[in-house]
Amino acid sequence: MNQMALMAKVEITPLRTWDDFFPGSERFGKPDVKDLAKWSNRVISNLLYYQTNYLAVAILLFLVVGFTNPLGMFTALAGVSGVIWGSVWISENRNALSDFKRKNPTAFVIVVVVASYVFISLLGCVTVFITAITLPLTLIFLHASLRLRNMKNKLENKMECAGLKRSPMGMLLEALDQQEENFQKIQSVLEGKPKE
Repeated sequence: MNQMALMAKVEITPLRTWDDFFPGSERFGKPDVKDLAKWSNRVISNLLYYQTNYLAVAILLFLVVGFTNPLGMFTALAGVSGVIWGSVWISENRNALSDFKRKNPTAFVIVVVVASYVFISLLGCVTVFITAITLPLTLIFLHASLRLRNMKNKLENKMECAGLKRSPMGMLLEALDQQEENFQKIQSVLEGKPKE
């Protein structure tokens, strides 16, 4: 019952206008790769704010590839979904994996992506995986990395982090343990700062 009440509070973010999603070049900027925490915060903020737009882009690309190779598309989607859900379930139910996910969130995501790729290659759907899954993820990551945040974006992100609002992307990032504080810890380790 409590889980159902939690799911009922999940809100789908609105589809952002094209002018907001893809404005002129003045609203895009190269991320500071030396400041991992700031770059990660930008990516997470944009993932939360533009999640419906990203979903629309992914669906559009899925449909294009799906019409050209429907069986391969279904196999790739089922395989990757199974690997992702399986890895999240196992990491929540096994202490060793849970500790690994908590201590190494980025490495956990990399392991899930590599495992997905290996599984899809065993099924013979590598081309479909690359075009239908990797291409949208790459485009989404590039946009989230390059798009500068605006005030509405920052406000929505703070509401999500404070728990005043829940969205599907926020729940996915939480399940993958990709919160802002994790990236700040990683940045401090990279810079050689002592733990607080």
